[in-house]
Amino acid sequence: MLNYFAAMPHTAQALIATLFTWGVTALGAAAVFLFRRMNRALLDAMLGFAAGVMTAASYFSLLAPAAELAESLGMNAPLALLAGFLGGGTLLFLGDLLWARLSGREGARRAAMLVSSITLHNIPEGLSVGVAFGSLAFGLPGATLGSACLLALGIGLQNFPEGLAVSVPLRREGASRARAFFLGQLSGAVEPIAGVAGALLVLSARRALPFMLAFAAGAMIYVVVAELVPESQRGEKGGLMAFATLAGFALMMAMDLGLG
Repeated sequence: MLNYFAAMPHTAQALIATLFTWGVTALGAAAVFLFRRMNRALLDAMLGFAAGVMTAASYFSLLAPAAELAESLGMNAPLALLAGFLGGGTLLFLGDLLWARLSGREGARRAAMLVSSITLHNIPEGLSVGVAFGSLAFGLPGATLGSACLLALGIGLQNFPEGLAVSVPLRREGASRARAFFLGQLSGAVEPIAGVAGALLVLSARRALPFMLAFAAGAMIYVVVAELVPESQRGEKGGLMAFATLAGFALMMAMDLGLG
């Protein structure tokens, strides 16, 4: 099975990986059928662990290979990575500002606000997975199948509470379980589209790859700093959640170094 997956085209790998992350979002949203409440500490630990995985992936799977490729192509590596990294973070920051203003001005319904805000952050996450799998075609030292799969796993883990974060509040506000689930899983539907698009862009534009890798890293770090870490620290066990972040980083680092 693993050998079959490894032999697939990188776009197909990206599609399967992002279908998995979407599926985890749907799984989180489906909890509305089973539980009224989920264990807060468990969700915080998952967010903290995912934050560590995504932080490590931003460097070992994205920025480090981007720097090596930029140098091999004779590009100005610091400038390319700086532009890409800040570009990815800035795009999400501006998107957050824009959505906050539009939702406040138009009085958008809570359902639309929840789905749209989480969907906004799922786009660069899907793009990151697609870029990670697409970059495998170039044989970069830091870009391995294992690290790309682990990146998808980390994003999938943090998608579970995201699906839950949409479905449960909607259920509390009177939405049916089916509607709450549908809107919860819908927030992750964009990831397969973004994943395939990211893989295709990488495969068709080699010289743009350093910028795109850095762009994906910047977007992920923004999500980590703005959402995952603060959310994981809201409970009473902040120190334990910080250890979960360290564990996620350590696992991703070990996998990258071991498989690289």
